[in-house]
Amino acid sequence: MPYFDAASSAPLHPVARQALIASLDEGWADPARLYREGRRARMLLDAAREAAAEAVGCAPGELSFTSSGTTAVHRGAAGALAGRRRAGRHLVVSAVEHSCVLHAADAHERDGGTVSRVTVDRGGRVAVTEFREALRADTALACLQSANHEVGTTQPIAEVAGTCREAGVPLLVDAAQTMGWEPVPGDWSVLAASAHKWGGPAGVGLLAVRRGTRFAPQGPADERESGRAAGFENIPAVVAAVAGLRAARAEADAEAQRLRKLVERVRTRVTELVPDVEVVGDPRHRLPHVVTFSCLYVDGEALLHELDRAGFSVSSGSSCTSSTLEPSHVLRAMGVLSEGNVRVSLPRGTSAEEVERFLGVLPGAVSAVRERLEAPAGPVARSRAEASGDEPALTVDSLGKRCPIPVIELAKAITGVPVGSVIAVLSDDEAARLDIPAWCSMRRQEYVGERAAERGAAYLVRRRA
Repeated sequence: MPYFDAASSAPLHPVARQALIASLDEGWADPARLYREGRRARMLLDAAREAAAEAVGCAPGELSFTSSGTTAVHRGAAGALAGRRRAGRHLVVSAVEHSCVLHAADAHERDGGTVSRVTVDRGGRVAVTEFREALRADTALACLQSANHEVGTTQPIAEVAGTCREAGVPLLVDAAQTMGWEPVPGDWSVLAASAHKWGGPAGVGLLAVRRGTRFAPQGPADERESGRAAGFENIPAVVAAVAGLRAARAEADAEAQRLRKLVERVRTRVTELVPDVEVVGDPRHRLPHVVTFSCLYVDGEALLHELDRAGFSVSSGSSCTSSTLEPSHVLRAMGVLSEGNVRVSLPRGTSAEEVERFLGVLPGAVSAVRERLEAPAGPVARSRAEASGDEPALTVDSLGKRCPIPVIELAKAITGVPVGSVIAVLSDDEAARLDIPAWCSMRRQEYVGERAAERGAAYLVRRRA
């Protein structure tokens, strides 16, 4: 059964597995003790730290091991903000950061700090000029991911790091998605990463704080890991994580070149095989193994189940698959279609045959979901009549209905009004605010705007074809 969700968690690399098993007999003791078993454990931990620091591009004393990538982010952000408290309490993040960064930003706001969220373009990439403009005299810290976890877009880290350095602001980089492929470029100050993203075991994170960065560790005081991470180190897991990182890096160039071709195949063929599909994410600045697309008139959860039954494990940022029923904050920030969203992230070793099998299964899976939802089969028909004005000629009541039903009802109803007329869709589904404008763009209709309603909102669309 092909597993296509490596961006969530990559399969354990064979080298990491071997290192884990081999270190279980030597790495169980307390590395802080002076007796023989403790010294052996310390040797393993020190060797792992040196190898990890080399891969990260920092000194061994600047790197700490944490219990997860999320912990590394929270510790890194809290420590950097506390260390720079005299400079100010302003935090800058991008709108597409991982939720752990946004949670840290929310906690900072609750504690009385301020946060600026830098917008992204339709491909999910920040503009260096806009990031520069967000920096202020009281900015204590800036955060920018090296690559997005949902759509694979890479960010201009080196340029932003230079801008932050000129402004005297430390930059925290969430490098979870890129650490297994290459070092993070630029003059960053704090870096966080997670081992299970590159084929190491879960439960190991990296936190690097470069010398010269004002940093005050927060949370329970602990003498371990320079005070940046409390608790007893899981030395076998740390050794396995670093071994997996070194192995992944050794294979990175060749594997990236191979996987990029497979991803390009998916990007090209999916729009040819399935009607009404939008491929999202920057077409040039992106990870080699990730491709994301959204399908009109499709329930995301139903599509994932359909693909799972066909033997393919994929992920989604669709609101139809979330417990909150809100669209992914990444897709919302990009302004792209969220319904029927599928993220394919290929693990190392994925074959061309597996990708072709996926492309063979996908059209039938999408069609099956659309048929169950009684979605429109094709483009809206043209009408000879013409109309004008902004007052709705027809109102579609989709209150209480969830993604993708409001868009499906819009697509069906618009055939009943003349070209030039406006149709209003009443919806209290948060995803409609994103998906209706995206539908208009894909179907060459005009999105007029949004009006307040007693419940939810009225989304106005003018028929142009």
